[in-house]
Amino acid sequence: MRKTGLLGTGFALCGAALALAPALAAQAAPQAAKARIAISEIWYNSPGKDTGSNASLDHEWVELHNNTGKAVSLANWTLRDKAGHVYKFGTFTLKAHASVRIHTGHGANTAANVYWRHSWYIWNNNGDTATLKLLQDALPKETDRWVRFALEEGAAMIRLRLGDPAERVIAAETLGRLRSANASEPLYQIAGDPQAPAPLAAAAQVAVKRIERWGLFTQAIEIAFQGLSLSSILLLMALGLAIVFGLMGVINMAHGELMALGAYSTFLMQGWFATYFPGSFDYYFLVALPFSFLVSASAGFLLERGVIRFLYGRPLETLLLTWGVSLMIQQGLRLWFGAANVDVSSPRWLSGGIPVMIGVQLPYNRLFIIALATICVGAMYLLLFRTDAGLRIRAVTQNRGMAACLGVRARWVDAGTFALGAGLAGLAGCAITQIGNVGPELGQNYIVDSFMVVVTGGVGKLAGSILAAIGIGGLNKIIEPGMGAVFGKVLILVLVILFIQRRPSGLFATKGRYAES
Repeated sequence: MRKTGLLGTGFALCGAALALAPALAAQAAPQAAKARIAISEIWYNSPGKDTGSNASLDHEWVELHNNTGKAVSLANWTLRDKAGHVYKFGTFTLKAHASVRIHTGHGANTAANVYWRHSWYIWNNNGDTATLKLLQDALPKETDRWVRFALEEGAAMIRLRLGDPAERVIAAETLGRLRSANASEPLYQIAGDPQAPAPLAAAAQVAVKRIERWGLFTQAIEIAFQGLSLSSILLLMALGLAIVFGLMGVINMAHGELMALGAYSTFLMQGWFATYFPGSFDYYFLVALPFSFLVSASAGFLLERGVIRFLYGRPLETLLLTWGVSLMIQQGLRLWFGAANVDVSSPRWLSGGIPVMIGVQLPYNRLFIIALATICVGAMYLLLFRTDAGLRIRAVTQNRGMAACLGVRARWVDAGTFALGAGLAGLAGCAITQIGNVGPELGQNYIVDSFMVVVTGGVGKLAGSILAAIGIGGLNKIIEPGMGAVFGKVLILVLVILFIQRRPSGLFATKGRYAES
């Protein structure tokens, strides 16, 4: 399956029509132009960059239809076919509900099989009987699951609009069986139309109920997946906090700003690649990951060596100090980058997603974040429990004085551990650029949740941090749709407070002779 990109404005490019290229190539140019194509998902990149789409522009004529309800600028967008031909939109704005016909100039395609393989292909329901025949002829030849779904959906929607009474009933039943969210509106209209024939209205009502039930199911899956990706971000943040607080007793209020440093480092790396290595732009994110880690880790090392090491054993002073440092970093980011959010584009290989079922697509960027968090957790486990450095960290955590007597350089362990925690925050900032906004106050949106993860899971406990991150991240996404982001966070905070009252040491309490120290 080919990758496709996501456009935030909600365009849809109909791959079903492009899948018919061999059939349409045999038609004259005016006949090929009859196929109305809605824009689906095409690669989005920064202005002036080739969108890199593998869409087949193998019709001599292709029509794009804006169904978003608002005008959308297509300036500097390009489409590219398999043969490498590129069509550039230039400075062009497609008005709401307007169409534009593109003459590609490439004529017929010589390739035998031309597909735009992606899950959400929407055949514009303004099709006619000629379009219906093309869809029906192509359906038996198609083997791709999602293209077949698009062809069936498109044919059923045309029959629902243009067919005789019996065909319209069958079309309504088919759309219900397909659980077609795109057919919800016309089915609603038929079900509520008092003049609609009784069999058609009944079939439409049954189809609407099936689509609604499926919609609730897919929405639950999407919420769970979004909660898991948010949990991954919180876990990356909380890993550093848990280690630093467990080892040194430092309440680092600047941890969110270290995350912001990682996000802005990613933005800088994107700009450098766009300027000096435009041909390798898609690889900028792979370089940004270690770069953001190093930038945040260096800032954390300097912070620990510069001021925090003088305040060990005084948690309130370190809290006040790091809060002041966070304000300084915020203001520095405003002065350097401006107060407005900056834009970080996703590389091509992180655009689009994997369609797993009708109405559910798992975005590549969120899957990558989950994988990154999993790798970081595994690496932290190996570091802490399978290396000499991890042994020294655990020794200093349990009994600093005894570890120092045995030759462990506790101060340098503190500095290295603080830098490691800061670097993990930088990785979280790099990851968040793919799903969120990047601004000077980025860290403030995650620091409270990260501290809640640390406290709920148990200070310095890796397993506790994992479970707490999953719980808090999942609750955030479950509660937000009903209560809103602000009241949702308030409710989660109340629940955490109640939990801490019952278990002051968190999910996994420290055990042993030094548990109370």
